[in-house]
Amino acid sequence: MRAVRFHEHGGPEVLTVDEVDEPEPEYGQVVVDVEAAGVNPVDTYFREGAYPVPHLPFIGGGDLAGTVANVGQGVDGFAVGDRVYGTGLGKGMPGSYAEQAVAPADHLAHLPAEIDFIEGAALGTVGATAWQALVHHAAVDPAETVLVHGGSGGVGHMAIQLAETMGARVHATASPEHADDLEALGADEVFDYSRSDLADAVVDAGAPDAVVDLHMDQYLQFNTDVVNTGATVVGIGNDTAEGGFDNIGATKGKEVTFQFMSLFNADDLSAILAPLADLGARGELSPVVHRTYDFEDAGEAQRAVLEDSFVGKLVLEP
Repeated sequence: MRAVRFHEHGGPEVLTVDEVDEPEPEYGQVVVDVEAAGVNPVDTYFREGAYPVPHLPFIGGGDLAGTVANVGQGVDGFAVGDRVYGTGLGKGMPGSYAEQAVAPADHLAHLPAEIDFIEGAALGTVGATAWQALVHHAAVDPAETVLVHGGSGGVGHMAIQLAETMGARVHATASPEHADDLEALGADEVFDYSRSDLADAVVDAGAPDAVVDLHMDQYLQFNTDVVNTGATVVGIGNDTAEGGFDNIGATKGKEVTFQFMSLFNADDLSAILAPLADLGARGELSPVVHRTYDFEDAGEAQRAVLEDSFVGKLVLEP
């Protein structure tokens, strides 16, 4: 089968399309015929060597959608031919950038017929991360206001939809060019992240009770300044390795809870993926796919996911 691998760490140019053996499932594992694989920034961290891989060469990629090709012993919930989608591959195990991928059963969920494979591949990491942030960590209720930093990104545009579905009022920061798209996804207010009066504008629109922060190195103090007392700030992404507070006392005065998270720490990914798929089937969540790429263009996709400005996700097709 064909797979996208890197034989050494480096830039996007180290990705190559190779012929490799088809995988065999071990106990508790499922082999999936991959119809589409999502592209996420975290995929590039493994390629660059910032995150470790168990061996080289290595197949990257965390998200997939396709049909079950083989089932290992100890798997009861899936059968050959089932439509599935999943996330969490590529960390300690080969990833999804291949014509077939093997996944632990608890990294998968059934994919309803209402969701096509490209959308399914785009949903896994970003949908599950938004769910962990808003449902698990922030426990948002319908009377609250949610602020999403980086609303046009993969996680950001799903967090907007999920918060709106939960009944919350949703604000987002983003480039002005994406404002109309984010409002169409459910954002009540979209703020130009570069405006000099951003903090005042956010407070005037309604101080948030929960924040989903994809740029936490930039906004730690900002979040404290604009949130309501007792708010929860969920930190997911960062652009640099350092961040801090100019006025740490304000966090105490408002009793702000800061929760930094990684989806890799989720106990049972399937328990998150299943309800996300149900929401998708009902039309309440829909990942925006900005562009699809062939395997031969995986390097360009990984460059674009870090450098280009767009709403939603990028997806590879074998």
